[in-house]
Amino acid sequence: MTKLAIKGGNKLRNTPFPAYNTIGKEEEEAVLKVLRSGKLSSYLGTWHDDFFGGTQVQKLERAWEKFFKVKHAISVNSATSGLYAAVGAAGIGPGDEVIVSAYTMSASATAPLVYGAIPVFADIEEEYYCLDVNSIKSKITSKTKAIIVVDIFGQVYDINAINALAKKYNLTVIEDAAQAPGAMYKGNYAGTFGDMGIFSLNYHKHIHSGEGGIIVTNDDNLADKLRLIRNHAEAVLSARGIKNKDELINMIGFNYRMTEIEAAIAHEQLKKLPDLLTERIKNTEYLNTRLSQVPCLKSTPLRQESKHVFYVHVLKFDSNIAGIHRNTFIDAVKAELPKTLLRDESDVLLSYGYVKPLYLQPLYQYRIAFGKEGFPFNQSDVKYNEGLCPVTESMHNDILVTHEFMRPGMKKEDLDDVIKAFKKVWDNRHELT
Repeated sequence: MTKLAIKGGNKLRNTPFPAYNTIGKEEEEAVLKVLRSGKLSSYLGTWHDDFFGGTQVQKLERAWEKFFKVKHAISVNSATSGLYAAVGAAGIGPGDEVIVSAYTMSASATAPLVYGAIPVFADIEEEYYCLDVNSIKSKITSKTKAIIVVDIFGQVYDINAINALAKKYNLTVIEDAAQAPGAMYKGNYAGTFGDMGIFSLNYHKHIHSGEGGIIVTNDDNLADKLRLIRNHAEAVLSARGIKNKDELINMIGFNYRMTEIEAAIAHEQLKKLPDLLTERIKNTEYLNTRLSQVPCLKSTPLRQESKHVFYVHVLKFDSNIAGIHRNTFIDAVKAELPKTLLRDESDVLLSYGYVKPLYLQPLYQYRIAFGKEGFPFNQSDVKYNEGLCPVTESMHNDILVTHEFMRPGMKKEDLDDVIKAFKKVWDNRHELT
């Protein structure tokens, strides 16, 4: 009888999984071209043609607009900066509330705090894990000014229902599409369904330039504000001319500028996105089919008329069928598998849950953000108690399994080893009880 590795048996595989490395000769040549030019950045923080960035920045932005079929693409140095700029461009400030997801990367929720507004957490859908429209509706008050929706794990949010709700209450929709470049609904791209959409070019995303982000919008006024916030807004407003004081709202600018090297890499990466997505989807379908033979696992459904692009692959775990808790089962699977090349700092790329519900972080539990008095929390009675978002807590604590084994670069034999590890633990689960 095979003995589980976590109980002292032999690991199913010791050889590291292949790296997810999308950087090739095209990116190398693009970087060398920038280096040879001597211009690593062309930005000026004054009202000048170079206020909008250099040749490579402009080239990337125009290519992004064409690919995603939007009027404006504004590059920034990270998706986090993009979220902050979007909240600023929306005119959000102290006393306002912004509805956010409890189950996402932290910046999607902290963005309102940068402008002194309060994040209000709504729960997620049981099927798709994006914000639940009914939970959003229950959180709307007279102070609500915006919703930050997240296309979590590569799946688009409930566009029709949430956008209709936002329209009814005159709320700005900021779409965090960091995990969903190329995801679609009815033939249109994720990131383009809100008033503003934000993409990530961080190193472990679908495509990357090391760090970086792109904001998209079809609104001329928002695009203008986003470009100002990106590049020292307050320093150029006088030269541009101010018609009324409302134009000064949130126009304390930052340096969110992307370098020419990052832009050159991102432009080459964008060309590769369609093929990379095809491989992610193919690998996920293969895993779904074969992991369905493990009775305690269930694949995540796809939203109707949408294309999921699988930033991670998400499964549901049924402890009642397995006879053991999810964490015990997944720890045993992880013990059978190796780490991944270029991700040596990480554990095996398999997790129970995703991130701890954000409102349970110390920031919200102690209600301390800016200054010792805890601004802006000291201006609000919004609560962040355990049990606030029960679906989120249930999914994180007991049900969801996430992994990155569907990444391009993984061959059929690599995927088969992942499947074998799950089956090995299932067949020998009695060792864990």
